[in-house]
Amino acid sequence: MLTVGLTGGIGAGKSEVSRLLVSYGAVLVDADRVAREVVEPGTPGLAAVVEAFGPGVLTPEGALDRPKLGSLVFGDAERLATLNGIVHPLVRARSAELQAAAAPDAVVVHDVPLLTENGLAPLYDVVVVVDASAETRLDRLVRLRGMTGAEARARMAAQATAEQRRAIADYVIDNDGPIEALEPQVREVWERLEARAARTGPE
Repeated sequence: MLTVGLTGGIGAGKSEVSRLLVSYGAVLVDADRVAREVVEPGTPGLAAVVEAFGPGVLTPEGALDRPKLGSLVFGDAERLATLNGIVHPLVRARSAELQAAAAPDAVVVHDVPLLTENGLAPLYDVVVVVDASAETRLDRLVRLRGMTGAEARARMAAQATAEQRRAIADYVIDNDGPIEALEPQVREVWERLEARAARTGPE
């Protein structure tokens, strides 16, 4: 089994790269999806969040009100640390379960947005970074996600720099251009990952 950490700045196109890798045969563990799963209604994770932040973070239906919770923790380092202390261990445990369920010779891709920021590179055999220029990312966030320019710049500024991401990368995929230019790069990286997995062999 080969474990791969996939990351990239917001708007870089990481989701498209993960979609392509899955189409080639990768097993995907999506950290964002897992983070939502571990705080679904009825989970110990949601109960812990409510205990820490109060019932006001719930919707009338009893689900987590993400915008409300976000407004409580954004800009408040202590509250954010409390939330991360609840959610991150649950995400790690669930991600480990999903990885363990994969075939022994699988290439398991962990899609982790804040891999660089949280110093997680050593957890993976290989790190793949999806990169695009700040101008391209800003354009995508405004045009495709409906953010204002100020919102997009703030989100980008809160993340690691391109240089910091590239410093931990084994492979960098340049996603400044169209999808036609992306696919051959992802295919080449996939072939290298398969070759490394074959050399590693089943664990």
